Amino acid sequence: MSNVKVDSAQSAASYTFPNKDIPWLLKLWAEQTPDKAFLIWEPKDGKSREWSYQAFWQDANRVACGLIDKGVGKGDKVLIHAENCPEMVLAWYACAIIGAVGVTTNIRCIGEELAYFASHSDAVGCITQPQFYAELKTHAKTLQWFVLTDNNAGELPTTEQLTHGEPLFESLMSKGDSAPERAAEPMLPIGIQYTSGTTSRPKAVVHTHANALWAGRTNCQNQLNGPDDVYLTFLPFFHVNAQSWCIWNMLWTGGTVVLQPKFSASRFWELSLKHKCTIASMIPFCFKAIGAQEVPEHHYRIWTTGIIMPQLEDWFKVRTYACWGMTETVAHGTRSDLYQSSPNMNIGLPTPGYEFAIIDAETGEQCPPEVNGEFCIRGTRGVQLFYEYYKNPEANKKSFTEDGWFKTGDMVHLGVDGYFYFSDRDKDLLKVGAENVSARQVEEVIYELQGCFDEVAVVAQKHEMLDEVPVVFAIKSPYSQETEEQLREKLLAHCQSKLADFKCPKAVYFMEEFPRVTLEKTAKNKLRDLANQYAEEQGS
Repeated sequence: MSNVKVDSAQSAASYTFPNKDIPWLLKLWAEQTPDKAFLIWEPKDGKSREWSYQAFWQDANRVACGLIDKGVGKGDKVLIHAENCPEMVLAWYACAIIGAVGVTTNIRCIGEELAYFASHSDAVGCITQPQFYAELKTHAKTLQWFVLTDNNAGELPTTEQLTHGEPLFESLMSKGDSAPERAAEPMLPIGIQYTSGTTSRPKAVVHTHANALWAGRTNCQNQLNGPDDVYLTFLPFFHVNAQSWCIWNMLWTGGTVVLQPKFSASRFWELSLKHKCTIASMIPFCFKAIGAQEVPEHHYRIWTTGIIMPQLEDWFKVRTYACWGMTETVAHGTRSDLYQSSPNMNIGLPTPGYEFAIIDAETGEQCPPEVNGEFCIRGTRGVQLFYEYYKNPEANKKSFTEDGWFKTGDMVHLGVDGYFYFSDRDKDLLKVGAENVSARQVEEVIYELQGCFDEVAVVAQKHEMLDEVPVVFAIKSPYSQETEEQLREKLLAHCQSKLADFKCPKAVYFMEEFPRVTLEKTAKNKLRDLANQYAEEQGS
């Protein structure tokens, strides 16, 4: 056997999921459990709708036929820009049936960011909602066609929004009942998600069919899920959490997804009890929002909270599940063991199939316990890890070492107890609710206001509900004739016209000079401390 030569990526494609892809999995459940509920839609108005596995497979095929009629073929990209809704999910899986790529984008982005998503992804067309059409039409000029839903995630459009003149989503479902069958290609791209990371331009993360299958199988095994599990899903479908951790998870095990347009504190327990939900992904905003409500007798087995939080378990009478992951890791990269107790605030242990290292950025050496370093993860690209950053060879080269380690940018340490714990994150990455915000991107937008500022620094300020929000420290240009208040208003208005709302600074603080570290770099850690001090003084 000494002469055997194996290409790891080709081996992964050939043997991990041989002759299998997402259409294979959908069809399997449509035939095996045709009447089992797959997707239950719960819009704000309470008019719910349900798709069995068979009904969803049939409707996804009809939408696929409609897309083929519009010229969409294997490898084509389709922009799907919408608040959570069944049409969004159907469109994504219809692309998978064709062999096309569903490009899901953040609905809170505006202007030039939309133009970038459309042009950079090479999207041929767009499926969206009336509420987003005007902004897309104005800026995303490379798109060849639009198809619109007849509602805004269950709510009626305004009269003005109804004047768009574009074909409706229903029209896609009248071009045929069954899309042509296609040989399964596990390593074929299936989706693109844009993630800000810490760079000024969002990176396009490419997932394959094998990625989706891997995530579904891995996540459900990590959480000991079965076909009777029901996942309440309210985080946005354009993020990996809802798409992978919730839906691919349930799809692998034949479970049920209850989908909402967005999180609703007033409906959380109502829907949880109505559908006997057993799992939910709960970011801090969610459990804070329902914290004052009476906790009823419920069916939840686990809440995915990212870290072990015994205080939540006592409060809400549900097991917290620790895991860490990102768009690039596709699935839970780390996990807790649901049969074992473990220390407070840990993020788990490596999920089988991944390798981990904690590396000192200065020396390149592995860090001993209790020493902070960068989290690095290794697996097969296109299976355990994302396939690539689309059209970004520089980012691909920078993110991977020569021997295949992906550098996550997250700072962690290994406790003496053998569990992973978060440490300080990259100073240029903010976490606003469930959204990543690049401080560098916000700073570049501010610097477009030439002659106004000598220097600006965007940092995180603690926030009771969102964990943190972006704020700006600024040094006024000596050449500017405007007052600080005028500059503050100009800066905030400019950011609001250029950036998604969650990226917009919530405050501007003027200084004569910034605190510095070596080589005259701005000491952002000191600015963060100062921002938090201001927040406490203001009672926010």
